[in-house]
Amino acid sequence: MVCIGSLRALVLRAAAGAGRRRGARVLCGRAVDACVTPRARGFRAVAGARANMMLDPSSDAESAAPAGQLQLQRRTAAAVAQPQDGGYASGGWQREDGKLKCGYSSFRGKRSTMEDFYDVKLTEIDGQAVSLFGVFDGHGGSRAAEYLKEHLFENLMKHPKFLSDTKLAISETYQKTDADFLESESNAFRDDGSTASTAVLVGGHLYVANVGDSRAVVSKAGKAMALSVDHKPNRSDERKRIENAGGVVIWAGTWRVGGVLAMSRAFGNRLLKPFVVAEPEIQEQVFDGELESLVLASDGLWDAVENEEAVSLAKTEEVPESAARKLTEIAYSRGSADNITCIVVQFHHDKTGG
Repeated sequence: MVCIGSLRALVLRAAAGAGRRRGARVLCGRAVDACVTPRARGFRAVAGARANMMLDPSSDAESAAPAGQLQLQRRTAAAVAQPQDGGYASGGWQREDGKLKCGYSSFRGKRSTMEDFYDVKLTEIDGQAVSLFGVFDGHGGSRAAEYLKEHLFENLMKHPKFLSDTKLAISETYQKTDADFLESESNAFRDDGSTASTAVLVGGHLYVANVGDSRAVVSKAGKAMALSVDHKPNRSDERKRIENAGGVVIWAGTWRVGGVLAMSRAFGNRLLKPFVVAEPEIQEQVFDGELESLVLASDGLWDAVENEEAVSLAKTEEVPESAARKLTEIAYSRGSADNITCIVVQFHHDKTGG
């Protein structure tokens, strides 16, 4: 973790020096152990799910909302990890119509601390099924990742255009949540940040949004397809954006923004604004029979597991929680030095009822 004083000095030195040196990263996670059987109307837990989480209360009553905002029906199953240092967590759910199963696994691994968070929400909005999945990989501390777990999807579902213009809603919500986080930490003597890799299934479309170097990969018609591109400072388009904003990209063990951060987009990281932004890149897929599975994971997984291997395992395992656990274990056994968090979603288009 880089203290604020040394971070500021590094940024100022980098901006003044302009010599092309390069940089390395600080990424971690957070997970727990427990046993629970989450249930909510419209969805059911997969047998054997293990996790420490909370469920949003179910209710058919719609709460009043300001004019122009969506009425949220509280039919929600939400995986909310309770932050504790250390341990291992896994769990899973499926929709009662059988069309979607999901499982997750989160492990501290070889790190001394855990800064990964994850969120899964299966809900209804205005009678329409909505599924949201997210992995948040913190760096320099856990607060930014925890804040995203607590607020990002709640903010998104309240956006007035969530159903009518989902891409716009995602983009605006990402950036507004980043601003809200920075405001909430304005008096804190820290400058942590977080990635966010999220997938939202709504209205027959899958929207994948990414900030940072967590990653989303789908299996489509039997082939692995990355739906996000890691935000690295040496990406030509990212380097140009950073330099146009007055920043520098320097080598210091790996390419880093200002010689400090080894990713070019993130939530938080106040001292590296406006070079490090939380504007997401969003990809959209039609939710049809070709879309078979989805894997969202922090870079602790992708450092050791190829895209093709991940989706192959996600397809062959009958229970997605088992796939997520195996992927986590494979990455760890291959020497991944980071925290490892993984969400696996399986789609079953031939199902017609629960």
